[in-house]
Amino acid sequence: MKFYDFVDKQPAIGKLAIIEGTERVLAERALDIVIDRVLPDETRDLNLDRFPASDLDDTSRLREAVQAMPFLATSRLIVITDAQTLKTAIRRDIWSVAEGVPEGNTLVICDLLSPRAQRPEPFGAMAGRSAVRVDTTANDDVRKRFVEETLAELKATAEPRVIGALAGSSADLAAIRNDLQKLALAGKKITFADLEQETLSIEDPKAYKYAGALVEGRVAEALAIAHEMFSSDRAAGVPLVYAAATECGLLWELARGGQLTGRSAWRSRALGPIAARVGEQRARRAFERAIGAFDAIVTGRIDDPELAVELLTAELAGLGAKRSSTA
Repeated sequence: MKFYDFVDKQPAIGKLAIIEGTERVLAERALDIVIDRVLPDETRDLNLDRFPASDLDDTSRLREAVQAMPFLATSRLIVITDAQTLKTAIRRDIWSVAEGVPEGNTLVICDLLSPRAQRPEPFGAMAGRSAVRVDTTANDDVRKRFVEETLAELKATAEPRVIGALAGSSADLAAIRNDLQKLALAGKKITFADLEQETLSIEDPKAYKYAGALVEGRVAEALAIAHEMFSSDRAAGVPLVYAAATECGLLWELARGGQLTGRSAWRSRALGPIAARVGEQRARRAFERAIGAFDAIVTGRIDDPELAVELLTAELAGLGAKRSSTA
């Protein structure tokens, strides 16, 4: 079933649940919902096992966890994340474990592949009707509801044309969420002109070059680009910091195990190794600092946008640096 059908209809969750589709934002929400419904807070720590795909060289520990009895509870929950990265052989072994989940336990497989994928065969296709299947693929209706919910969470409003444009876009939901977070900072109703302006600013090639150079550790080059932009446009702070926030958002997505899709996918090769070094917490802090700088500029809290860019550049200067082997 589609993600929002799962949210609204609240189907019974039995021994097996498959979270599939390609939108990580919705997949993370679906997993949180399953955990909340299966395990009460007071016994969660004792009965929840997580297995990142990168830890599954074999299935022996997984099989033990699946077969273990609940501890001081009626249910036990075992979660496999990023199963879409696993090769065919280990997927077959995992499926043999999934077929033997005992009553009272639940195995959740987060397999972010299209349900129609051919290779590898999705776990959802293997399970058929024997599992609760949550499809996170986003169509226009899903995107529209996601945009409306995100605006509500941000305590922001937007013109219907903005909602329609975002609902019909090809961007992934993580990118849409990041865009709305930035647009909502001004504290007013988001207009279609705002959306067009930010779309243009994010596509400024020089601003993108600045952001890429900064996150990749080429700080002198990043500052040179920023100074060149300010020399011809005193309003260059907005596209520069917007691009930095976008780049840090991509870094954070990779650092927490996500994948870049759509127009951002090409950045995975450069940002992947950096994300692995930086880690999720540092990547998130970098994104929040960039968002803070953007907020300061667009709201006028800082009088000198060029200084704001220089300070942000100094704060993020160490992100892309490789650590010494003796450190």
